[in-house]
Amino acid sequence: MQKTNDEPLLYGLNDRLPFIPAVCTAVQHMLASIVGIVTPPLIIGSSLGLTQWLPYLISMSLFASGIGTVIQAVRFRNIGAGMICLQGTSFAFLGVIIAGGLLLKQQGATPEQILAMIFGCTLVSAIIPLIVSQFIHTFSRLLTPLVTGIVIVLIGISLIKVSITDWGGGFGATDFAAPHNLGLGLFTLLIIVLMNCSRRPWCKLSSIIVGIVAGSVLAAVLGKFHPQFSSGLLPSLPIPFRFGLNFSWSVFIPIALVSLISIIETVGDLTANCMLSKQLLVGPDFQNRIRGGILGDGVSCLVAAIFSSFPNTTFAQNNGVIQMTQVASRYAGIWIGALFILLGLFPQFSQLLEQLPKPVLGGATLVMFGSVVAAGIRIMTRESLDSRSMLIIALAFGVGLGIESQPDILNATPQFFQTLFQNAVTSGGTLAILLNLLLPASKEKSDV
Repeated sequence: MQKTNDEPLLYGLNDRLPFIPAVCTAVQHMLASIVGIVTPPLIIGSSLGLTQWLPYLISMSLFASGIGTVIQAVRFRNIGAGMICLQGTSFAFLGVIIAGGLLLKQQGATPEQILAMIFGCTLVSAIIPLIVSQFIHTFSRLLTPLVTGIVIVLIGISLIKVSITDWGGGFGATDFAAPHNLGLGLFTLLIIVLMNCSRRPWCKLSSIIVGIVAGSVLAAVLGKFHPQFSSGLLPSLPIPFRFGLNFSWSVFIPIALVSLISIIETVGDLTANCMLSKQLLVGPDFQNRIRGGILGDGVSCLVAAIFSSFPNTTFAQNNGVIQMTQVASRYAGIWIGALFILLGLFPQFSQLLEQLPKPVLGGATLVMFGSVVAAGIRIMTRESLDSRSMLIIALAFGVGLGIESQPDILNATPQFFQTLFQNAVTSGGTLAILLNLLLPASKEKSDV
């Protein structure tokens, strides 16, 4: 890593880019991250029966990501990191949003009412990073690497079952687990694995999108993929608060917990971005960039909720592209944002993504969500695990995964409590935070 960091940048942080290098850089960032941006609305929409609104939700995810990326690059009035901080729809929120949406669906809510509740709660939760950015030091003491790692692992494990369902053909599919579905998912997965084994950095960065394209082509050859497009060619214009707004504490609190956790991930991504952009990693300027980046995340989430998109966060994928291209100019971030805004205005592009074969999507997202688990384990084991840490891990995983697999165990508790703690992320994550605060630290750590 040190060797890479010593290489001269082709374009530094404040260097302006000529047209051709700017467009080429923007396209590379787009290819490395677009699957991560559009997959969350695809999964949420298919899980909650929001099929009629999927093209619009995908378009708005691209649009909001573009707006957020521009905000981070421009750094207006200390809002934004002033770097290439690509904003994308966060996977971390999938589990709690799907759980809350399914609860509303069981209560008879329409798709529009479900979306109004989700966007109302995510709008309020966007205030959390705005507040936390002003107290980042205190916040980092509350959510230690152990707690953060536990929650991220629980998020990944909760999402993997969504991938397996898609791999089989999707929820309620008449041909669920048919050989052709399993074969398509396996083919997509093998393509991604083979490309990740390559020594070429670009092969690894583009492995997900190449795997999905290859799997979709095979599905078309087998007669399982017939994309259709509406006749209208009008742009998909963003409409603020299209579905209205609603609020429920039982839906909001799990989303708020994940909002807190995602800030830690953002700090890590921003730090890596500073290093690759050859900026200082200590001192007032670094602290201002971190604070501005978290503020930018919060504003990006506000924009996302206003324009009917799910919460955004700073993506890690763009750090790999910066390292590969040696282009760190924040003006490239403006080009990247403009490209995503443009893509979000064309519904035909979103319609194509919405019709991707479920087994292909399942094979690809299995890698993504498995990577979430692996990242959580890496964060969790950043410090040595003593007996206290092992006890916290054991109880958080045991309670969180146990309740999610058997939610009826909470039937005797109040309805609000059942709704709040019936998934692994909120039950296990909350328990990990409480145990980390209450259990005394070991003598070895307290002496350090």
